[in-house]
Order: sequence, then structure tokens, then C-alpha cells
Amino acid sequence: MKKEENVWDYPRPPKLEKIDDNIKIYFNGIKIVDSINAFRVLETSHPPVYYIPTEDIRKEFLKTNNHTSFCEFKGFAKYYNLNVEGKEVTNAGWYYPEPVKDYEQIKDYVAFYPQKMDECYVDDEKIISQQSNFYGGWITSNIIGPFKGQSGTESW
Repeated sequence: MKKEENVWDYPRPPKLEKIDDNIKIYFNGIKIVDSINAFRVLETSHPPVYYIPTEDIRKEFLKTNNHTSFCEFKGFAKYYNLNVEGKEVTNAGWYYPEPVKDYEQIKDYVAFYPQKMDECYVDDEKIISQQSNFYGGWITSNIIGPFKGQSGTESW
């Protein structure tokens, strides 16, 4: 069993951590991600966000779009739509084509919104997605909150 982690013990600015967990994502019945080469970002009040190298993603299902956002820590992000055998979701995931110093290791790695996927796994544990249309945190049984994005946390 993994050690319990309280998101309020995570640092700010966020910590980038290489992991060897097996990350799997399913969409429309198809496994689109299978990776043991991911990173996770740990930030105060947020469940971890997982960044996957493109070589571990079924890239034929991804299509870039014009949406962008800005993270005060990692820089400007670009987004992908996901289309798997006719089922499509807009802004399914994001990546940093030119991340700022200290986050260069996740250049072009993709983070998927788990709430937009059918199922996401860390090793063999099916995760719970962070409650939010903005945040992309993955909650496993060893991660405790409360988490930013939950009802009542709008002013945090």
C-alpha cells in the first residue's frame, strides 16, 4: 500500500516528480495511454496531475486546437481534442511546448482531464477525478484533501 499523502503538504510552487507507476487511460472503450514513464506535479491543495510522454499515447486520436491557457509556474499551455472512433471531447488534455525553467522535463508531455475520460488508472487503482472543470487532478486512495475545486472551495 502506498503512503498516505495530504495535498496540503504539497509545495507551492509545485514539485515535478518522476514516477514509475503504470498510468492507463481509456476512452470510448480503447486504451489510449499506457505508460511507466510519466511525471506527476504536486501542488498545494491539488491532487496530483499526471503528465505522459507522447510516445506512450495513441497519438492518432489527438488533434491540436487553438485553445491556450497560462500557468504561473509552468508557462503557456496548448490543448488537444480527443476523437476515438467517432466519440470526441474538446480540450481533453494539455501540454507545455515551451515550459519555464524547472519544468523542462515535461516539455510536450500531455496531461489529460480525468473527468473527460472513461477510466484512468494509477497501477491497478481506478482513480477519482478532481471535482472541477478547470483542474485535472487524479485522486487515489492514498491522497487526502480537502481538494481545491470541491464545493465550498471557490474562494481558496
